Amino acid sequence: MIRAFLALAFDEPMRARLADALERLKREVGGVRWLSPDTIHLTLRFLGPTSPAALESLAGDVERAARACPPCEARVEGVGFFPPHGPPHVIWAGLVLPPPVQELQAACERAAVAAGFRREDRPFRPHVTLGRWRDRGRRPAAPALDLGTTRLGPVILYQSELRPQGAVHTALREFPLG
Repeated sequence: MIRAFLALAFDEPMRARLADALERLKREVGGVRWLSPDTIHLTLRFLGPTSPAALESLAGDVERAARACPPCEARVEGVGFFPPHGPPHVIWAGLVLPPPVQELQAACERAAVAAGFRREDRPFRPHVTLGRWRDRGRRPAAPALDLGTTRLGPVILYQSELRPQGAVHTALREFPLG
């Protein structure tokens, strides 16, 4: 079984801005295990543990969805926490997505369901996970964050291996936009 997900990559200038922002956030928000800027992405659809055959059945629809989405940009701004109330577990940066990317995400959801994956019950909330709390403590004030825009793409099918030091993501396949 392969633990997998579909995601959109960010351009290198955004990765550099994220690295700078993470250094600042480390000083402002304690107790968080921060992600590496190299692993940060926009998850379009988490697939979970699955077989290589199920991933192959998904690939054609994802490829068509990616080709139907023109190259575009998204704005990275704002910070929030999951869950939305009580002690936080995840700190994230928000994303403002253009309509073609919203449709791409919906198409990835349809492709997953058509390939036999369970329908996602939660609404899609575009965000970038920045870190996870080691110990869930009190909720800090949300720091200000506006990193500007990033070019998105390609869609990447990732394998995710959970390790004690954090998840390791390996690109299995890429699907270019437009």
